[in-house]
Amino acid sequence: MSDVMIAVQHVFKSVTDSTGSLTILRDIDFTLNKGETAAIVGASGSGKSTLLSIVAGLDTPSQGTVHIDGVDLFALSEDQRAALRSQKVGFVFQSFQLLGNLTALENVMLPLELAGQRDARATATQMLQRVGLGERLSSYPKVLSGGEQQRVALARAFVVRPAVLLADEPTGSLDFATGAKIMELMFELNREQGTTLVLVTHDRAIAQRCERRITIEAGQVAAERVEA
Repeated sequence: MSDVMIAVQHVFKSVTDSTGSLTILRDIDFTLNKGETAAIVGASGSGKSTLLSIVAGLDTPSQGTVHIDGVDLFALSEDQRAALRSQKVGFVFQSFQLLGNLTALENVMLPLELAGQRDARATATQMLQRVGLGERLSSYPKVLSGGEQQRVALARAFVVRPAVLLADEPTGSLDFATGAKIMELMFELNREQGTTLVLVTHDRAIAQRCERRITIEAGQVAAERVEA
């Protein structure tokens, strides 16, 4: 049985508009094992977020493919990819992506309900208590601080115990102190659940906490560092 959770294989991504063709990613190739943590770093416009979207199966490569836990994402239909994401992948975004018409509890319950889990309310309540929001269950996102909203987003991502967690600049909308607390919580939850974590970040200190650092320059892997 393979220990590989994510295999990115010779991924290229090009887009074409009226000015011609632009290559965003060029021959990206790496693997991550179950439970590994990796930071994708690089300058703005280097292709980091596009790569993360392709790993999630939200965007399609021009060439190459991605395997998640042995499954070829791009041999699946869009509906099949969505089903695989709901079972195996959690997301944390810079902009939180909470549903404003749902309470904190309802936001965290949603993925459990979509998966047909019967004890969604109890499980979501427990997860919000784990991230320090046991007193905010009935609060709507608009009355929560940025740090609290990101805690709800973390709870929603981890409540389904995903095999893979993808995070795109998870502290980008937060002040330094709040962002540091959120990252500490993310790494704690990641260790507890043994998730494979891939995060896009500009923050060197966050990147250095990951076991792997993959640097993207002009759409290519310029360097990869593995912590001993």
